[in-house]
Amino acid sequence: MVKQYPSEFRDRPVLIVHGDKREAKARLIQQAQPFPHVRFCQAKLDIAFGTHHTKMMLLWYEEGFRVIILTSNLIRADWYQKTQGMWMSPLFPRLPKESSASAGESPTFFKRDLLEYLASYRAPELEEWIQRIKEHDLSETRVYLVGSTPGRYVGSDMERWGHLRLRKLLYEHTNPIPGEERWPVIGQFSSIGSMGLDKSKWLAGEFQRTLTTLGKSSLRPDPPMHLLYPSVENVRTSLEGYPAGGSLPYSIQTAQKQLWLHSYFHRWKAEATGRSHAMPHIKTYMRASQDYSQLAWFLVTSANLSKAAWGALEKNNTQMMVRSYELGVLYLPSAFGMKTFSVDKNPFPVSASFSGFPVPFDLPPTSYTTKDQPWIWNIPYSQAPDTHGNIWVPS
Repeated sequence: MVKQYPSEFRDRPVLIVHGDKREAKARLIQQAQPFPHVRFCQAKLDIAFGTHHTKMMLLWYEEGFRVIILTSNLIRADWYQKTQGMWMSPLFPRLPKESSASAGESPTFFKRDLLEYLASYRAPELEEWIQRIKEHDLSETRVYLVGSTPGRYVGSDMERWGHLRLRKLLYEHTNPIPGEERWPVIGQFSSIGSMGLDKSKWLAGEFQRTLTTLGKSSLRPDPPMHLLYPSVENVRTSLEGYPAGGSLPYSIQTAQKQLWLHSYFHRWKAEATGRSHAMPHIKTYMRASQDYSQLAWFLVTSANLSKAAWGALEKNNTQMMVRSYELGVLYLPSAFGMKTFSVDKNPFPVSASFSGFPVPFDLPPTSYTTKDQPWIWNIPYSQAPDTHGNIWVPS
């Protein structure tokens, strides 16, 4: 990481928030020994199977600060021959000295929500950043923050995190659309958790209810749901070949218990962006029109398809349990004075008059063929070599 900095800036202070424990934590601290300007903050993970999965940068400049929310970790494998997503904020200027506590807020309450997210770590190391953010003007922001943070939540706190946070934003800031039962929901991700014995347990129950929320409509339509996850053939023919599958950790133990899920799957295909062979580590969720020319909303996030990331209702729907830290940004047309976003069919070259919304893969999504299988990372693939002539035999 330090090597990526221009040499004259390699001693600038860096604080790394991580979720490593025991041996991994010791290894991290050892690797940082030669770099006294690098400090660490360990995220609390008190619920089993939770991870610190958020990828965010807070960049401090003389003239302000910037927030970057992305889908890549700070490792080479995530930046080389992968498809990733990144939201970069404007440069937020400092507020005048005597500003009120509510100054510098955006129409989307991004400042409040970012401060609330950082406070959820309960980490003294982040206090300095929390104070800095309070002193800045974030009013230019037009996206909504959607985060997850570990815990069990009841009452109004249930809507602060995870998929119920997304549901609340869609309820409050979108409107019903004529024929919305024909507007498919699309989810695209790079890892899959345990979904239960059948679709009703979580995916087609509480999670689909969130993704199909459009304003205060009492309609609960059952639109198509398309899930994009790379097939074995996608991985085999990718730029990296089978090793790309090391970043797609769907295990045979989980997959065998939910074969019903695979009927939802669609291939990774991104001809319009030239990224069909750059395997996705990006995660996106959206609601598209029947002809795929419009979007009702679009979310880019660190959250994969899992209950750990998005949260799951417990105790007869009176409690929300979230295991992991996640972070993403939600684009809603209303924040831009629009009813829907037009999909940009030809994202390249990006022109000054660019008006469409860039979707990272081709629409409509391409269903798996009868021969396609979802990529599972911990079984061998030795029937056909990959683009580098290799087979895959995990240890």
